Amino acid sequence: MMIIGNAAWGFRETPLEEQLKITRTMGLKLLELSIAGHHGDRLQLNASHQEISEVKNLFQQNGIELCCFATGNDYTLKDREACFAQLENVKKVIDICSQFGGGHLRIFAGFEPVGEITGKRWKTMIDCLVASGEYCMGKNIVPVIETHGGVRNYSDGVEHFHSTSSEPDTMFRMLNELPESIKVNFDPANLYAVGIEHPEKVYSRIKSRVGYMHLKDFVRVPGTSRLRPAACGKSEMDWNSLMEAIKDYRGPALIEYENVEDVKAGCRSSLQFIKKFLLKNSKKVITTT
Repeated sequence: MMIIGNAAWGFRETPLEEQLKITRTMGLKLLELSIAGHHGDRLQLNASHQEISEVKNLFQQNGIELCCFATGNDYTLKDREACFAQLENVKKVIDICSQFGGGHLRIFAGFEPVGEITGKRWKTMIDCLVASGEYCMGKNIVPVIETHGGVRNYSDGVEHFHSTSSEPDTMFRMLNELPESIKVNFDPANLYAVGIEHPEKVYSRIKSRVGYMHLKDFVRVPGTSRLRPAACGKSEMDWNSLMEAIKDYRGPALIEYENVEDVKAGCRSSLQFIKKFLLKNSKKVITTT
């Protein structure tokens, strides 16, 4: 079943207690927990058993399932040793996730321009992703690769460009070289942001590998190629076709409103927008406990 929840990134400056309260009062079942992906994350790589236990208790007290995790990594760096250092950090996150009983862990292939990831750099990225997947085995953890482009930041917005997991043909090649146990986090707005007008067509080609979703939107800064994060439904992306394409998806589908300033209002607005699509397939969707 499609299970709606909230994603972590927009909550990066919100205390975990408040994240859980917002999610609970929205009537949702899931909250993605970021681990060592941002300096404000409750759990970092050196998290103690006590800190892990405290987080587990907070989720239980709020009736929110703790099975969706995320971290920050880049396996497309120029330095191979730096990539493997990132791998060691991901392994530490996997160990933390296993103490919660496992679930889905969202990771990245990387953020460097797709044209630069060739030869040894491509092999390094694949080697690190394969090793991440192997380390998950036996720990009840499913690794999911974020379909995220590279990002250039500006004062009035961001500009996305193709990375290995946002350029469709490169993504298809990558998935063909990776074991089936490694899944994809399908984020249609990230694909739309790099110029893919119909991300649902990408979904149709990779749906057997999709194990996780993010739902969000971007609006264009007038007169520029830059974008600002927005609530679902604010762009010209064809949401009707998108939601029709994913109506039979089963698994976590998390609202990722990215603006920290009004994340509560943005998440609620996004939920209200997507509810009209979800109601059409209410037997296949869970939004509340």
